[in-house]
Amino acid sequence: MKKILVTGGCGFIGSNFIRYTLKNSDYEIVNIDKLTYAGNLKNLIDVQSNKRYKFYKADICNYELVSYIIEKEKVDSIINFAAESHVDRSILSSQEFIRTNVTGTNVLLELTRLYSLERFVQISTDEVYGSLGPDGKFTETTPLSPNSPYSASKASADLLVRAYNHTYGLPALITRCSNNYGPFQFPEKLIPLMIINAINNKPLPVYGDGMNVRDWIYVEDHCDAILKVFEKGEIGEVYNIGAENEMPNIEIVKLILKELGKDESLITFVKDRPGHDRRYAIDATKIKTKLNWKPNHTFETAIKETISWYLQNKSWWEEIISGDYLNYYKKWYEER
Repeated sequence: MKKILVTGGCGFIGSNFIRYTLKNSDYEIVNIDKLTYAGNLKNLIDVQSNKRYKFYKADICNYELVSYIIEKEKVDSIINFAAESHVDRSILSSQEFIRTNVTGTNVLLELTRLYSLERFVQISTDEVYGSLGPDGKFTETTPLSPNSPYSASKASADLLVRAYNHTYGLPALITRCSNNYGPFQFPEKLIPLMIINAINNKPLPVYGDGMNVRDWIYVEDHCDAILKVFEKGEIGEVYNIGAENEMPNIEIVKLILKELGKDESLITFVKDRPGHDRRYAIDATKIKTKLNWKPNHTFETAIKETISWYLQNKSWWEEIISGDYLNYYKKWYEER
């Protein structure tokens, strides 16, 4: 039975991946998470008693501690979700993004090499490619051209992974996915932010003219794709993951308001984010043809399920949006 070390497993995508993998495979999962503001043990409360799951509180930059866990648990592979991931926060302060996303990835690569692990999968982002014009899509050969401190830190990590594969023959792969949505997403991200504000009859802050376009994928479909890359992906390769659901932000916001029966007067346009990428779009032909993957959810169905989840789990997000999050929210949106 294979044992996977999942880093950052208490975050949005990582926790969904752990739940999905425990349900759809016989792998054992060792989850390490630093439990920063976006890491929440309650995201995995339903699997904490599973005999194939174990959790350690650990920082991926702590070489000695992560080494100890790898040796003690005898893990076979690493899937690295651990990252500082919010563009706005990286604009306010980039230091922690460089530390976690670059230095932390380097530590994991070194340990993968030291212990001769079978696989290392780096969970990256389509944002490393930069911004698209009105036409075209990102392919795996699109040059890296990051435009924010966050995406630059992720691109740097990707280059380290590539270098370790080339220089040391490290069995590494990279996935780059479009924007995710679904249960347990931290409220600073667009879709949960708009859902929660609409539920609470608060203004819905929309950057600029609201016409920034993103390619949206339901988180469970992303998790399915990662598992396929882990099991069947070719070492040294990059796989783009997307569901071909391009939508301007303003359309997402209006759809959420309509689904909740709220008036569009709640929409409030705010000063645009510095260096805001205009459009992302993923060409996922490679993973579809090489690994026989395709998304199983339509946007129309999954967005309704997501809205329903936030309506039914108010206690989860009400606890999160108090305290420090309110200070961040006020600084980034209400004072713009």
